[in-house]
Amino acid sequence: MTHQELPSYDQPPAGALRFNTDSRKLEVYCGGPVGFGTTTITGAWYQIDSFTPDTATGGARGVFAGGTTPTVVNTIDYITISTTGNSLSFGNLATQRYDLASLSSTTRGVFAGGQNPTILSSIEYVTISSTGSTASFGNLSSARSRVRSCSNSTRGIFLGGQQINNIEYITIASTGDAKDFGDLTTTRRFVSSCSSSTRGISAGGQNPATTNIIEFITISTLGNASDFGDLTVARYGAGGCSNATRGVFGGGVHLPSSVYYNTIDYITISSLGNAIDFGDIFTGRYGASACSSSTRGVFVGGQGPSPTPNTIFNIIEYVSINSTGNAIDFGDITSSNRFSSGACSNGHGGL
Repeated sequence: MTHQELPSYDQPPAGALRFNTDSRKLEVYCGGPVGFGTTTITGAWYQIDSFTPDTATGGARGVFAGGTTPTVVNTIDYITISTTGNSLSFGNLATQRYDLASLSSTTRGVFAGGQNPTILSSIEYVTISSTGSTASFGNLSSARSRVRSCSNSTRGIFLGGQQINNIEYITIASTGDAKDFGDLTTTRRFVSSCSSSTRGISAGGQNPATTNIIEFITISTLGNASDFGDLTVARYGAGGCSNATRGVFGGGVHLPSSVYYNTIDYITISSLGNAIDFGDIFTGRYGASACSSSTRGVFVGGQGPSPTPNTIFNIIEYVSINSTGNAIDFGDITSSNRFSSGACSNGHGGL
C-alpha cells in the first residue's frame, strides 16, 4: 500500500474510508487521534489495492513438477485453473525427483527436497507466468523427502518430512538457503498443507502411525506449530489447497489398515476446530498434488489400490472451494501418470 500524511490535524477515526479524487483510489485511515485537540499526527491514509492473478496473467496458473510414473521424472506441466482441459508442457526440473515440496508467490514457483532415490536438499524455482526449466535457488538445511510446504506472498515454509519435525522458511523473491522457523509438535512426513496470507496449515501425516491432527503457524513470525483441530479421518498423503479463507484436503491413505480415502475435508483457516466433510474425489488415492485459485481447488494424479494394486493416475479434478460437493473432471496429465509431484499456483489462498 502507498500512503500520504494528512494535510491537517483534523483526524478521522481509524478505519474511515474516503475516495481520493487525485489518485482516483479508495483509501482507508490507519491510526487515529490520541486525544481531543492533539497536534500530533498519529495516522495516515492508505490506498486500498486490489489484485488478482486472474486479471494480471490471463488466469491463475497451476504448475506441477516431478513425481513418479512409476519412473521418476523431471517434467513440469501447467494448467489454467479457471478452464478445463489437459495439462501442457512447461519445462523441466534440474533433477528428477518425487515426494518434493512446492510453494509459490504470484510470480515464482519453488520446488525443494524429494528423492530419486537419493534424498535431496536442493531448491529450484520457475517464473510461473512463463514457461521453461528451473533455476537454482539454494538448499534446505538437510536432505528431506516427503516434505510439504505452504506460503504467503513473500515467505515460503517447509513442513516436516522423513523422520524430521523441523519447519524452515525462505524469502521467495530472493535466492538462498532455507532458515530455521520452528518445529511441528511431532515428527511427521506426508502432511497435507495449505495457507492463508497469515496462517500456514499442516494436516495429517505419518510417524510411523497415521494421524489426524491439524496444526498451524503464523507465517510472518518464527515459532513452533500449535494445535488447530483434527481431520475427519486419520490419513496421510492427501492433497492440500486453499483460498484466503478455506483449506481443503482431498484423498489420503491410512496404514497399516491400507484404506485409501476419497474423502475431501475443509477448514476455516482463521478459526480453530475440526475439519468438516466437503465431498469426495473420484477414487481413493494418496500422493495427489493440489493447487488452487481464489475459487477452485485442483487435485492432480496420485496412487491408489484400484483397478490394480499401486495404480498411478493421470486424472485432474477440481472443486469450488467456497461450496461443498464432489470433485468434477478437469482433464488429464498429458505427459504421463503422476504420483507425489509438487504442485503450486500464482493464485492460492496465501497471496
